[in-house]
Amino acid sequence: MKNNKTWHDIHIETLGFGSRLADSVAKGMGSWNFIIIQSVFVIVWMGLNLIGYMYHWDVYPFILLNLVFSTQAAYAAPIIMMSQNRQSERDRIQAQSDYQTNVDAKLEIEALAIRLDKIEVEKLDKIIAMLEEMRSNSNK
Repeated sequence: MKNNKTWHDIHIETLGFGSRLADSVAKGMGSWNFIIIQSVFVIVWMGLNLIGYMYHWDVYPFILLNLVFSTQAAYAAPIIMMSQNRQSERDRIQAQSDYQTNVDAKLEIEALAIRLDKIEVEKLDKIIAMLEEMRSNSNK
């Protein structure tokens, strides 16, 4: 059975748990779902702390919320950078794979051109031989 795995499939299989987690976090944080959920979270947080009648766990100017965002940013930035570094590596591997495919195709095309030229020469040689045979038969 032929192995139909692409370079991308092979690359994914080589990733460790941390790499897959970093890619998932970067993918999640770079989505509209994350922006929307985080916006709703901030609005609810601020709303509950502004209009809460009995308990304000983070009164204005929302220092705890700022701390939460600072902590999130401190972890998110290096995780996203790890994912971007892997993306650069994937792009390099893909470019190398594309280059190798192009080199292989070029060599194959050149081999076909040589073969076609050879067939054409053989056909011309046969035609010339047939013409010479016809001329020799007509001269007899």
